[in-house]
Amino acid sequence: MNEETQDAETGDQESSVVTEESTENANEETREDSTESEAEFRLSITSEIEDIGPCRKRVRITIPQEDLSHYFSQETTELAKSANVPGFRVGHVPGKLIEKRFREELSDQVKQKLLINSLEQVAEENDLDPINEPEIDVENIEIPEEGDFEYEFEVEVRPDFDLPDYRGLKIERPVRETTDEDVAAQKKRFFSQYAQLESYEEPAGTDDFLSLSAEFCHGEKTLAKISEFSVQIKPVLRFQDAELNNFDELMKGVTIGDEKEAELTVSLESENIEMRGEKVQAVFKVLNVERMSLPESTSEILQRMGIETEEELDKEIRSSLERQVTFQQRQAARTQVLEKITESADWDLPEDLVLRQVENALRREILEMQQAGFTSAQISSRENVIRQQAVSTTRQALKEHFVLDKIATEENIEVGSQDVESEIRMMALQRGESPRRVRAQLEKSGQDENLFAQLREQKAVDFILSRAEFQDVPIDPPEENRVAAVTQSICGIEFQGSSAKADKKSEGS
Repeated sequence: MNEETQDAETGDQESSVVTEESTENANEETREDSTESEAEFRLSITSEIEDIGPCRKRVRITIPQEDLSHYFSQETTELAKSANVPGFRVGHVPGKLIEKRFREELSDQVKQKLLINSLEQVAEENDLDPINEPEIDVENIEIPEEGDFEYEFEVEVRPDFDLPDYRGLKIERPVRETTDEDVAAQKKRFFSQYAQLESYEEPAGTDDFLSLSAEFCHGEKTLAKISEFSVQIKPVLRFQDAELNNFDELMKGVTIGDEKEAELTVSLESENIEMRGEKVQAVFKVLNVERMSLPESTSEILQRMGIETEEELDKEIRSSLERQVTFQQRQAARTQVLEKITESADWDLPEDLVLRQVENALRREILEMQQAGFTSAQISSRENVIRQQAVSTTRQALKEHFVLDKIATEENIEVGSQDVESEIRMMALQRGESPRRVRAQLEKSGQDENLFAQLREQKAVDFILSRAEFQDVPIDPPEENRVAAVTQSICGIEFQGSSAKADKKSEGS
């Protein structure tokens, strides 16, 4: 190799080193500038917002070309740190080559960041408070190579309304003294969760259990058949879309093989629209008559719950019954607060939002009843009432949520971990399970967030109650003590989670 060739190669190597060093220095400076500008940069957004229905808005966003260039520069710098391009060491690839070679990847990253940042900025600048994620067709949105970036979406937002003066409301407060007899009755219902059912040949009496089959007909058409279900004899037999009054009178003294006929009226909010309000003929056949046999020893049950004596259990039950009265007081207060709101407010909720929330509203109310200490049978009975009035109940529940949430925000009401742990302990008592197991079940089912929201709403109600003027009125025992519930529709439409055959133990609780 001659001297000229060696000099040329040496010069190329030096030139390459200088170029790489220059590129590295430039990239480092760009990264520093990018980090500094990232914290300060704010999009120059132009937004147009229009109402397109109750709690629903259409938003059009325009982001100028200059902002796009800024984001592309940032992403190019970031990608240059790890890009692998033949002929260049990692971290030393020129920015222009990165932009050209990885245009599609850069566009996807820029689009993702632009959407997130622009949505946050528009919500902040326009006081948008979304209920759900915006409806954006991300796949079909493209970043233009030249010109401004425009996109639009629709979003459901919280209703905008003025709160009335919720201090000093005049509220009728239901009151009821918890007696020793109440505690004894609830204690019996509690231990009945662990009872055994034993068949016997005598005619059925009050509070006995019946295994029944049923057939429901409308004219000549058979709507549904239930091959077997178990219920306790109560004044009311409640299905998910209808109920039968005087069920205890109908079944008084029946024995195995007896058949009884009855007429039911389908709920006006049944999912079977054609059958709403229609009369349905029912034929019940008695398959078995059973009587509850309570456990002789309760020490093992108490030990499972972490309770040492029955006296301690009595104390917990009395506290639970008092919480049920508080629950009914809270429900009465909520109803009256909402009545005050609807007197002066005419805000509506989108029907599709209401329908989506039907199941969620059901879960929330069941959770509240569990917190308040109601038994499984009482909750099951209430569940069927909610399902019969699903749409209207959910609409009211959503309004209730928005009102109480706004009051909680106005009064800086928060929920602490101690509040949550206290509620979980009470729920564990009612279920006869450990608090750890109940907590795990809530987390697995996603109801832990519901619990947190409900506690916040309950605190808002308590705040209203603490500043209200009360007129005490007597309260009757819970209606659920008079009801036997069956998780089945008589119109043949299964609701989510329903089962034709009821749980005997939960029916007896």
